[in-house]
Amino acid sequence: MAVGEQLVVRELGLQPYEPVWHRMQRFTDSRGSETPDEIWLLQHEPVFTQGQAGKPEHLLNTGDIPVVQADRGGQVTYHGPGQLIAYLLIDLRRHKLGVRQMVSLMEEAVVQVLASYGVEAYPKADAPGVYVDEAKICSLGLRVRRGCSFHGLALNLDMELEPFLRINPCGYAGLAMTQLKLLRPDADIAAAPQRLLNYLIERIGYTGVTRKNSWDE
Repeated sequence: MAVGEQLVVRELGLQPYEPVWHRMQRFTDSRGSETPDEIWLLQHEPVFTQGQAGKPEHLLNTGDIPVVQADRGGQVTYHGPGQLIAYLLIDLRRHKLGVRQMVSLMEEAVVQVLASYGVEAYPKADAPGVYVDEAKICSLGLRVRRGCSFHGLALNLDMELEPFLRINPCGYAGLAMTQLKLLRPDADIAAAPQRLLNYLIERIGYTGVTRKNSWDE
């Protein structure tokens, strides 16, 4: 099996932000042409992250939640328990994917996952992410180094939305945020990570998938 068809999926549970971010950096810096791609599925402990374009005026009243200046694209967002994080450590050159194509693929994957729950969602050309009735349900932030992506997407499933009121989400004052639990209270939310993964596996073209529950395996 060609290395481009291999994928390692790590299901990592609840994690602090900074150690995971630095692991992504190290993985991307050290990977070679024979390193399989990886997708990390997890949730984060409460944190605000500022993207490279982040402006301090979009931090309104962060309170006791820490703020981390990250190296992804985009502005400020919030991560917390009940939000699905998918970090995509993909060799874009190997798959002949451009950055815009990768962003579109992430948006399409989330739209399809939500459609499987009967929720009609859509991306916006001028404001990356996925929306339902003008409320944002998924934020995107990507970084590419040496032709390889890291960071990824954050899909709101069943979380505390109040911290979003402490910021201008993604740099937009008053932007409403929503989540799957509000839209479909009876939905099988636990199935969302696998539905997202299935779409990405099919679209990128992986045929050999290895699942792991830590970084040590």
